[in-house]
Amino acid sequence: MERALVLGGGGVTGVAWEVGLLAGLAERGVPVSDADLVVGTSAGSVVGAQVCSGVPLEQLYEAQLAPPTGEQPARMGFAAVARLVWAGGRTRDPVRSRARIGAMAVAARTPSEASRRAVIEARLPTSQWPEQRLLVTAVDAESGEFVVFDRDSGVSLVDAVGASCAVPGVWPPVTIGASRYVDGGMRSTVNADLAAGAQRVLVVAPTSAAFGPMPRLSAQVAGLQAGGARLAVVTPDAAARTAIGRNVLDPARRAGSARAGRAQAAAVVDEVTALWA
Repeated sequence: MERALVLGGGGVTGVAWEVGLLAGLAERGVPVSDADLVVGTSAGSVVGAQVCSGVPLEQLYEAQLAPPTGEQPARMGFAAVARLVWAGGRTRDPVRSRARIGAMAVAARTPSEASRRAVIEARLPTSQWPEQRLLVTAVDAESGEFVVFDRDSGVSLVDAVGASCAVPGVWPPVTIGASRYVDGGMRSTVNADLAAGAQRVLVVAPTSAAFGPMPRLSAQVAGLQAGGARLAVVTPDAAARTAIGRNVLDPARRAGSARAGRAQAAAVVDEVTALWA
C-alpha cells in the first residue's frame, strides 16, 4: 500500500476544517483524497465518506459554507469533557476505560437515535460504501472493544459513520444488530496506527487530545515511522483554532472553520506535496 490519508475527530467544526484543508490542497494540485486507504474517526469518518464518494471537493467545500440547517446544536463544554475524563480515566486498562465511557453514554439523556441518524444521513452524499478502501472506527459501548467497519462488515455506511460520531453523553449510541456503539475517538481521536503498512501517511487531525490510557498521536506516529512510513501531520494553525472556537459542536462556526482550513492549505502545501507527489 502506497498512500494513506488519516482523518481525525473534531466535531462539526472538525468536519468543516478538514474539508476546507483538503479543498485547498486540491486547488493547489495535491488531491490527497486519491489515497489508497482512508481512515476516518468521528468527524473524520464523515469527511472520509464524503471524499471517497466521488463528489468534487469544491462542492463539498461549498456545502460547508451554507447555513447549517438540519444540524442539531450541541455543546461539548467543560462539564461534558469532565464526565468523559471521570468515566474513562480511572483505570489504566484501555478496554475497561472505554467500557466505562460506553456505560455512561448508554445511561445519558440524548436525542433519539432516529433523529441523529437523519442528521448523519444528510451529511453523506451517498449511503453506499465506496470502492476506495475506507475504514470507519467505533467502540462497542458494552465491552469497550475497538471496532473497525469497512464495506465488507455488513454494516450500512450511515450506521458506521453514525457510530463513529456518537459522542458519549451528547449523542445516542448507535444500535447495530445486538450491539450499541459509540465514538471511535474514545479509543484515539486519530487512530493513525490503522495506516500501518502504508509507505506514505498524511494525518489530518483537528485535535490530538488524549486522556487516561488513550494512545497518544505522537506514539502512533513513532510506530508508523518505525515501520518505515514517511509522514506529515497537519493540525489547525492559530487562525483555524480561533475560527473553530471552544465548542467543536457549534454548527454556527462551520463556515469559518472551513475557510480557515482552506487558507491553511497554502502554508502546508509544500510539505504535503513532498510527501504525496
